[in-house]
Amino acid sequence: MKKGLLALTLALPLMVSAQVNPVRIALQNWATGLTKPLWVAHADDERLFVVQRQGTIKIIADSMQVLPTPFLDITSQVNSTQGEQGLLGLAFDPGYADNGYFYVNYINGSGNGTSRISRFSVSVDPNVADPASEVILYTVQQPYGNHNGGCLQFGPDGYLYFGFGDGGSGNDPDGNGQNLSTALGSMIRIDVSQHNSTYAIPPDNPFVGTQDTLPEIWASGLRNPWRYSFDRLTGDLWIGDVGQNAWEEVDFWPAGDNSGPNFGWRCREGLVPTPGVSQTGCAASAPFVDPVAVFDHGTQDWCSVIGGYVYRGSRYPHLQGKYIFTDYCSGDFISFGENYALDTLLMTTNFGNAAIGEDLAGELYVVDHDNGTVKKIVDACPMADPEVTFDGETLTSTTANGWQWLLDGVAIPGATEQSYTPVESGSYQVRANFGGPCLLYSDTIEVVVTGIREAGQFHPAIYPQPASSSIDLRSGDRTKPTFTVEVVDVAGHTVRTMIWKSADAVLTISVADLAEGTYVVKGSSGTAQPWARTVLVVH
Repeated sequence: MKKGLLALTLALPLMVSAQVNPVRIALQNWATGLTKPLWVAHADDERLFVVQRQGTIKIIADSMQVLPTPFLDITSQVNSTQGEQGLLGLAFDPGYADNGYFYVNYINGSGNGTSRISRFSVSVDPNVADPASEVILYTVQQPYGNHNGGCLQFGPDGYLYFGFGDGGSGNDPDGNGQNLSTALGSMIRIDVSQHNSTYAIPPDNPFVGTQDTLPEIWASGLRNPWRYSFDRLTGDLWIGDVGQNAWEEVDFWPAGDNSGPNFGWRCREGLVPTPGVSQTGCAASAPFVDPVAVFDHGTQDWCSVIGGYVYRGSRYPHLQGKYIFTDYCSGDFISFGENYALDTLLMTTNFGNAAIGEDLAGELYVVDHDNGTVKKIVDACPMADPEVTFDGETLTSTTANGWQWLLDGVAIPGATEQSYTPVESGSYQVRANFGGPCLLYSDTIEVVVTGIREAGQFHPAIYPQPASSSIDLRSGDRTKPTFTVEVVDVAGHTVRTMIWKSADAVLTISVADLAEGTYVVKGSSGTAQPWARTVLVVH
């Protein structure tokens, strides 16, 4: 007899030679007409609060809906004369819904000014704060007009974190980055839960009781931690520390570790000794915490890293768990793959991104200082990845505009239909075309070919593969004869015998009590050629 199609007997989901879906983002307009916005935050509700550098906070009630009345206006108290001065940060108290407290970081006074951490209260109108409610909690005199830091974040431990730059100028002339007797160049951690005019030092701060050291310091060696965030799921800390003349860096520190990390500035910029800066005392300050990524000013055109957030929203599964950040000059949006390998999510030529913020649901937004906008970060290809099913004969993809089947990661010529019948063993995958840039890959399925069947030979489909509790034999042949079906283990022992009547399209066989492993399902009839299929049982 003439030989026909190969017998396909096993299909397992694997990730062998698989093409991986690239993750790409797009930016959706969310608010326009803002004046030098620097930060965006939420107050455990649907609103977004935008910090404007001159001293106001505006509310975005919904997409493209900015309330005309500022939530807070302290312009008269804010020094925004120089480019890195102004109202710089905002954080809402973890109990804001009950107590109405929020905290801001701004530059006060003339000249180089003073960094001021203050608490304010909302008024009886939930969209308007009381500017007269200020309680000043922490101040630091600034020796220069730049490197003021500005971010405020409550950590997963409920404490308030705020990072100061090294004081400014260039190359840290006052040596603040490695000086634990000043808040400059450090990350501060305090307890504001008593809601009085002072604060408490958390007892597990790393330098409590250390001589000549500020007990509120939690980390040191930072040049200008302009934007940083805590992963809302893991509590890990991610810091974008703005560099000097050569390198921008992203730092990481795991949740719950209060051992006092030193990130290396002024001794190091990125991963190298800071050019032109004396290394006196640096060896004694080491070891330093290495950044997880560095970016070159010269070849990569970065100038001021903008630390972002780990995406924990539910709207865009492709973005789940990715730390997304950008740069003020380059405008590109970057994330990390395995082992901190860089992954470019979006390439732009935009100049002026100043912050990435998070809403109540974990969706992310980018604040454009120079263009006065807030944009939502969205998945450029939000549709679900294609899925492939296998009926023992044919691979079939879910719906798309077009398809390309791949074998071991290589496109199969002419295999461009929704279904494909494999003719050799290997790892199969489909690339589905959803239009535009959206070409998404499925997981791979490993198909094992076990033999040749004769043309016209009866060949039932068997699934699921692998099986756990039962398997189904199916036939599309309405004229099939009655078969005696046996399930045989690898030792050749028959563990099941059943009759598959000619009138039954489906035969269900229980395998729940069988040991895990490979079995052969055989069929015999006095009027048709025998057949055999392989099935894997996995509990």
